[in-house]
Amino acid sequence: MHRAAIGRVKLIFALFDADGTGYLEAEDFELMATRVVAASPDSSDAAKAAMLAAFRRYWTTLAADLDADRDGRISFEEYAACVLSPERFDGAVTEFAEALAALGDPDGDGLIERSVFVALMTAIGFERANIDTLFDAFEPSDADRITVSVWVTGIKDYYSPEKVGIAGDHLVGEPA
Repeated sequence: MHRAAIGRVKLIFALFDADGTGYLEAEDFELMATRVVAASPDSSDAAKAAMLAAFRRYWTTLAADLDADRDGRISFEEYAACVLSPERFDGAVTEFAEALAALGDPDGDGLIERSVFVALMTAIGFERANIDTLFDAFEPSDADRITVSVWVTGIKDYYSPEKVGIAGDHLVGEPA
């Protein structure tokens, strides 16, 4: 696994550990889902429901595949051992990526404004400076918008261990 992918794994584990216990548990995913949905007040009820379902599927996929000792929680060691296996998590990651991007496009025009992107990424827990650097790496239009498809691809790339030099690497490490 590339060094960049390891950094992405560490960061996403820390963010998903929403209650700071050092383990991922179902409650962490509910807490984060609630924060992300609350950050998208203009999104439809269907988009919010899809986001909640995506977080829940993400958790159930992780729990089924990674909770080696079946204690209802996932340690960093359990998470890091397998989470970036695209063949195991592609469906959950795709559902998550599409649901998050849909929240970012409440008017359904296929474009995500920086302010909405920032609100959602902040709700997840990323650093503001890194969020802006990521958005800029997605090459926004003159109107400061990115396409839904660019963000979906960016999210999926983030979970791909073979990817290096991706836009999502701007989220890892010290704020840009």
